[in-house]
Amino acid sequence: MNVPSLVKYILTKKGAIKDYPFGDQPLVLKVSGKVFALVDERGEPPSVSLKCDPVLAESLRQQYAAVIPGYHLNKMHWNTVRLDGTVPDADLKAMVDHSYDAVVSKLKKVDREALEMRLAPYPQDDNARRNKQ
Repeated sequence: MNVPSLVKYILTKKGAIKDYPFGDQPLVLKVSGKVFALVDERGEPPSVSLKCDPVLAESLRQQYAAVIPGYHLNKMHWNTVRLDGTVPDADLKAMVDHSYDAVVSKLKKVDREALEMRLAPYPQDDNARRNKQ
């Protein structure tokens, strides 16, 4: 899966928004202000870091050479997936879903309820953050 397709999929999640809090890299994806994905668009190959249950994280690392402990993140709870084409798209999407669900499950009840009431993903302006600077 390429970066544009991955980001497009991630943004189908209710309440998912793009942010560039560290400058122009990495692309940070959040739900209710909480990070659930970080995309390194310029890496060779590009990569995505996703939150993950520790047991599942270890299993995925053993299953795929492209899945490594989270780069500059808590290695117990985050995996970095190199987007080199070796992880099937369906499995990558499942990892995104798991990360999103893990973060949403830890939100305050009021934030989860507000998120559930949303009918569609939050509208995005790809350059909104960059144009502010």
